[in-house]
Amino acid sequence: MFTRENPSPRYQELLALYKSAHKDGLPHIGVTAEETFDGRSLTKELPKIKDLVHRTGAATILDYGCGKALYHKARDFQLTTGETAASVQDYLGVREIALYDPGVPEYSAMPEQKFDGVISTDVLEHIPQQDIPWILEEMFSAANKFVFANVASFPAKKSFSNGENAHCTQQPPQWWGPHLVELSKRHPGKLLRFEISEVVTTPAGNQIRTTTISNIR
Repeated sequence: MFTRENPSPRYQELLALYKSAHKDGLPHIGVTAEETFDGRSLTKELPKIKDLVHRTGAATILDYGCGKALYHKARDFQLTTGETAASVQDYLGVREIALYDPGVPEYSAMPEQKFDGVISTDVLEHIPQQDIPWILEEMFSAANKFVFANVASFPAKKSFSNGENAHCTQQPPQWWGPHLVELSKRHPGKLLRFEISEVVTTPAGNQIRTTTISNIR
């Protein structure tokens, strides 16, 4: 069983690719270093995260897999709801937001303390399947009150120079469900909300369908 101290060889291989992409970009697909995994996927999830903050009274947040954390630095930006946020921290109404991403030098140290909420947007599909159990356990262990994540179970638009798609784990909601049930049992009293998006074929063509896995009543 893999752990933070002993991740899989595949995890280490991918981490090296991410470090390189953050530093040099993905020139083979015309993506600059500044644009590479910049954390913009956070913005569309902010209303859902804000709901969890209000439900739990959370004051501290850890963004697990924050990328370059572009929007944590942004000011007066518009959400997909049409609202304008003075900043992520102001919009969520929390005292502290800590940032962690092993592929970005300035955020590469995993904080030792716990936080009221742990959020992870557009991250878990980038992790090798064999390492997801310890990553999920780490996320839940770092949270006092809630864990939020969104996950895509379809190919990414980005690929690495070796041709690999950036989404190395593409699993449907039925795969994630048992993992999350077990985590809820091991971490009672913590709210979870996972948004799993998949491509489905309909008479109108392929569409993205999102399934919410949550223990919120």
